[in-house]
Amino acid sequence: MKRDILFKIIVFLAIISMVLTACSSTSSTNSQKPSDTKAKNAENINTEVQVDAPFDGWVEGLPKITAPEGFDWKQFEGVELNVITENTPPSSALAANINLFEDVTGIKVNIEQSDLGTVVEKTSLDFNAKSAKYHVIYADPYQILAKHSQHFVDLNAFIDEKTMPAIPGGLEDFIPSQLEVNGYMGDTEALYALPYDNPTMVLAYRKDVFEKYKDEFMADKGFDWTPGPNLTWEQYYEAAKWITEKAAAGEITEVKYGAGHQAKQHDSLMNDYSNILAGYGGDYFEDTELGAVGKSNPGKSAMTSDAAKKSAELYKKIIDVSAPGSTSWDWSGLGEGFAAGDIAMAPEWHEFSSMFENPDSSKVVGKVSWASLPKGDVRQAHSYGGTGIGINKYGTDEEKKAAWLFLVWATSPQAQYMILKSEVGGSTPTRHSVYDIEEVQKGMQAGTEESKQMPNLLPMKVTLEAWKEENVYMRPKVPQWPQIDTFIFTELSKMLADQQTPEETVEEIAKQSDQATGN
Repeated sequence: MKRDILFKIIVFLAIISMVLTACSSTSSTNSQKPSDTKAKNAENINTEVQVDAPFDGWVEGLPKITAPEGFDWKQFEGVELNVITENTPPSSALAANINLFEDVTGIKVNIEQSDLGTVVEKTSLDFNAKSAKYHVIYADPYQILAKHSQHFVDLNAFIDEKTMPAIPGGLEDFIPSQLEVNGYMGDTEALYALPYDNPTMVLAYRKDVFEKYKDEFMADKGFDWTPGPNLTWEQYYEAAKWITEKAAAGEITEVKYGAGHQAKQHDSLMNDYSNILAGYGGDYFEDTELGAVGKSNPGKSAMTSDAAKKSAELYKKIIDVSAPGSTSWDWSGLGEGFAAGDIAMAPEWHEFSSMFENPDSSKVVGKVSWASLPKGDVRQAHSYGGTGIGINKYGTDEEKKAAWLFLVWATSPQAQYMILKSEVGGSTPTRHSVYDIEEVQKGMQAGTEESKQMPNLLPMKVTLEAWKEENVYMRPKVPQWPQIDTFIFTELSKMLADQQTPEETVEEIAKQSDQATGN
């Protein structure tokens, strides 16, 4: 009898041990912190002394990449990293100059660039399989990070590791609002990505047209139409309509249409409309604190509000007097349309300045000015489209460490300055320190040699204002956003095609949003 009891106790203890082992294994698998973040030669490193990294091209005034004394930059030689990213200017510039990183580290980096939809799809497949085909991920905060944050490494593990290179300039050198929206999800306990790019919607306009016809327009309409913080969206509509009508009558020959928009049935349509929605005090959910660190459940939709209805009605009016191509254009199509010289005004991502100033791709070189977007009843609002880069937690510890070196380099002030000056790059610094350089300051002034070398700096004075808390619009960062985004641009597209009224449109968006979120 005693032997039977003893046997049962042994079996019970064995089962408990197996359960605890399984739980421990599960916890380790789900943990976002790497199990080992130390440098290979940690025992030979002096963490009290920082030494400049052996990268070329240091720029005076910018924080340098450093590592603790004794750190071996070649310790991960032979590791191969796959980076997946949207086909953006910084990615093209990094790909064109990746030898600068590879020569110093011995790490092979393959940068795969695709449209955002493809990046989202491939990243989701990789995460769902718990594999690491891609080690470094372009973590779009709305399409990827909000839904998949649990699959990213918590970068604090590397930031706190004294035997590895630190972030040059520290986290405080990043623009705070961009670090928040691009790096965190739900709270600020874990940091999943570092700010990488920051396209923001501002207004490109033909200064030659607005200067030439200013007095005639003012005599007709009674207000100054010069784009800037005093122009309202209703006045924008009046200006766009007036130019389109005058061009059709042959009285304006410089352009064909007063405005162009990115109103294709696409994510671009949501962004385009959001500028007006937020300008009139509206938002997609009643909880308006979703655009920073985000939440798992956004609560009830706010799309039945008066602001939503009013903004939808006005947006429909604006598109009706804009270039007919608007409803087939995303941001690239709009950029090409504006560069072709047919359009007087275009709410566009600021990084298109390099296209507009390139004589090989543009007929409007030297004719473009930039302004803040028009204001609504409540404020000006500029849609923000920035993204961070993070590390896939399913890689090996060695791959994660190599990926950390890449993140430190790719988001460093030096790399961002290189991207800014690259022929295939763009104006996407996410660092305070880069904008403080005298050469960059001069580049923001039209007509300077620096602005010709770095044309994407031309919209930056306006863009820096657009980034201020009172002027920026960051869409809701919630796991359901990819689905809700599709609802928004699908219903808006029906409205633009006269298949439903603005009121029916916003009510349908609200209905579908609440169904998606369970509210």
